[in-house]
Amino acid sequence: MKPTLIGALLGAILAWAALSYGVGGFLLMALFMALGALLSRIAGGRVDFRAVLDALTGRRSSS
Repeated sequence: MKPTLIGALLGAILAWAALSYGVGGFLLMALFMALGALLSRIAGGRVDFRAVLDALTGRRSSS
């Protein structure tokens, strides 16, 4: 899929959530979408989970 098409689809989904469930539903859906994207990248081996944890805790890596 092209990035433009993916962006438009995600925008439509988030707009639907905002219209249907209000701001709280919009924020919750956006959070779950981001979490799902991160977990799929970790499962696919595209993101080093330890590096993400180190970045969140303030530790730095030399690699």
